[in-house]
Amino acid sequence: MRFASPPHTVAYCHCRDCRRWTGAPVAAFVAFDRAALPDLGAPKVHGSGVERWNCAACGSPLAAWFPYLPDQVYIPIGIMEQADALPPQLHSHADSALPWLHIDDTVPRQSGTARDALAESGT
Repeated sequence: MRFASPPHTVAYCHCRDCRRWTGAPVAAFVAFDRAALPDLGAPKVHGSGVERWNCAACGSPLAAWFPYLPDQVYIPIGIMEQADALPPQLHSHADSALPWLHIDDTVPRQSGTARDALAESGT
């Protein structure tokens, strides 16, 4: 997947929900304007109002939208063509990181949700 506009932010998420959805020990996402999202069909809506798109053919995660970040859509970094040029700038839910996972970087860590920092990145 490729977007013409630059991303708002790139972030890790250590929460259990994102780990389960991506199948990875830590998720990494790129945030773009929701209006820039190509047509991926109807999302699956979860109890908290989160919308997620998965590939109809293979089930891979394609995009997520969170009601508390209404203008942004989050794309798993692994499906981005330019993933190598998109280093994460933030760790969200760092307090939920798996105890055996050690990412040695100087990227800021939010112990819980990083919604305020992520919302600021979209303005």
